[in-house]
Amino acid sequence: MKKLLIANRGEIARRIIRTAHAMGIETVAVYSEPDAQALHVREATTAYALGGAASADSYLRIDRLLDAAAATNADAVHPGYGFLSENADFAQAVIDAGFAWVGPPPAAIRALGRKSAAKALALAHGVPCLPGYFGDDQREETFLAEAQRIGFPLMVKAVAGGGGRGMRLVHEIAELPAALSSARSEALAGFGDGDLLIERALPRPRHVEVQVFADAHGHCVHLGERDCSVQRRHQKIVEESPSPAVSPALREALGRCAVRLAQAAGYVGAGTVEFLLEAHPLSHALSHAGEAGAGSFFLMEMNTRLQVEHPVTEALTGLDLVEWQLRIARGETLPLQQDQICFSGHALEVRLCAEDAHFTPHTGRVRHFAAPAPQPGLRFDHALETGCAITPHYDALLGKLIAHAPTRAEAIERLAHALDQTVLLGLPSNRAFLAACLRNPVFHEGGALIAFLAEEGEAIRATLQPPPDAVLAGVLAAVFHAQGPAVALPCPFARPLRWQHGEQVMDIAVLEQGQGLLRVVQGERQLQALVAPGCVTIDGVTWPVRAASLGADLWQVQAGAHTVELRDLAHAPPAGAGGDGGALELRAPFNGKLMAVHAQPGQAIARGAPLLVIESMKLEHTLSAPRAAVVANVLVMAGQQVAPGQLLVTYVS
Repeated sequence: MKKLLIANRGEIARRIIRTAHAMGIETVAVYSEPDAQALHVREATTAYALGGAASADSYLRIDRLLDAAAATNADAVHPGYGFLSENADFAQAVIDAGFAWVGPPPAAIRALGRKSAAKALALAHGVPCLPGYFGDDQREETFLAEAQRIGFPLMVKAVAGGGGRGMRLVHEIAELPAALSSARSEALAGFGDGDLLIERALPRPRHVEVQVFADAHGHCVHLGERDCSVQRRHQKIVEESPSPAVSPALREALGRCAVRLAQAAGYVGAGTVEFLLEAHPLSHALSHAGEAGAGSFFLMEMNTRLQVEHPVTEALTGLDLVEWQLRIARGETLPLQQDQICFSGHALEVRLCAEDAHFTPHTGRVRHFAAPAPQPGLRFDHALETGCAITPHYDALLGKLIAHAPTRAEAIERLAHALDQTVLLGLPSNRAFLAACLRNPVFHEGGALIAFLAEEGEAIRATLQPPPDAVLAGVLAAVFHAQGPAVALPCPFARPLRWQHGEQVMDIAVLEQGQGLLRVVQGERQLQALVAPGCVTIDGVTWPVRAASLGADLWQVQAGAHTVELRDLAHAPPAGAGGDGGALELRAPFNGKLMAVHAQPGQAIARGAPLLVIESMKLEHTLSAPRAAVVANVLVMAGQQVAPGQLLVTYVS
């Protein structure tokens, strides 16, 4: 293997490039039109333009990827994760074209890539599965009949793909038809395959997965488990190893089942076997699943690729899993046997995403980015830089922060502190939300289940409210961003300021005293402030600050660990002046493609009624009516691309 084409983008492409270059292997980056100036393109040995913007026109084009490999004289292809990484047809096409495939054999991908086939194989080899229906008959009446047999609650899942897409929790039979329809639509959009399965849902499980590796010589090992229970929309955002809930006996049992499934499928390369772990089984009928004394666990699926969270295992074992992949693809045996694999300390990873605290994805341009200071036990895998664009064409993942320490408590604090130090301005991110998750008492004590964010989300969001002085520091940083306070006082008059933070409007008077000193009056409060590059001091307390203008009098400021979004109202009309105040309208909250339009002119709608479905960053989002009203106009149609702020629907009360 001399030249490796990486059929991917972003942080995982950079991650593979790093190891390949360390092994003396040249690399080929591929890129879509929006990624022409991306970091992975600049860091590879050479790069090849795929054209197009959407995934379907670039990173999912097998023909263009093979053309790229041939044109650049590559001799191997690494798919990364996502895109075509679990596509057996792509793997076969790579092999047929004479390139080495860095991944499992196409037959193993087919055997395990569809959840229904994987569960059938698992049951045949003694790997526990939840009761469910995994058949080929996809008629609604079949699902309704099988659901009555299985019992509720149950989960609807897409047979193909992963990442939480095409999953719906159903509590009663009346909810099932709508869940089947929306899950099938999302699965078709995401994977090109609308087949579904249903299975019994556990009420309070953990999500625990096992990393496995196999070579072409019949050897297979596991590298321990990762706990991935902290999720939103069935997608992981916090992962750790070892799991707080896994004992040595349970780890051994999970590992045995994971290796057994991989070997049954003739697996080669890196894979991850995902389980649901239920500490308190619902009934005796389910409690047989785990091995004696180990606890109850059930197979979810096997991911036939490298996982997003593989750095957690790397931190715990000291191994380079991409290096293992490349060595196995060259025909080598596994570098270590099972009894030679050692685990040290505790590791956690968080996924930094372009989304707000309510998990709504956002697009935009990064106005300012700064990584936390390098330190032992801290790793940041990302493809971010100041000025880069976050587009709607790909998912919302921006990067991954990983911390490793001798104890879980130390690793949590190291990771939370690194999030506090990370500066990311220009669009909403979950940076502060992730830090608050890590500091939440339930998580800190190891009690986070899959329901963690559903149960603790509001409490976590409540902790994100910045203190008043952080908001004031943000205002002063924005006001004096372009030019600091006067060195010599030009006049003795106070400068009136009017700014908005959330629902709060702040009237402030600022008197410049020279040398960056300010006297600030806010209501009945008078205080002293000092504005200097990179910081604002208020009554002796210094706030590190970074400010970014978002245009149209909008600002985003990071004051300490707090992100503050502000609007300058200096040129805004007084409240109640002009405007009709009664217009009712629905605007697009983000870029995306309209998948469905449910609203019709003249239609009476109830509060919460679904009006539109927008697909953005590989997920479908339903926009609902904020109040009871009558639809006046629908200004868009299904299949149309929409931009943030675009008017979609108007209605009258």
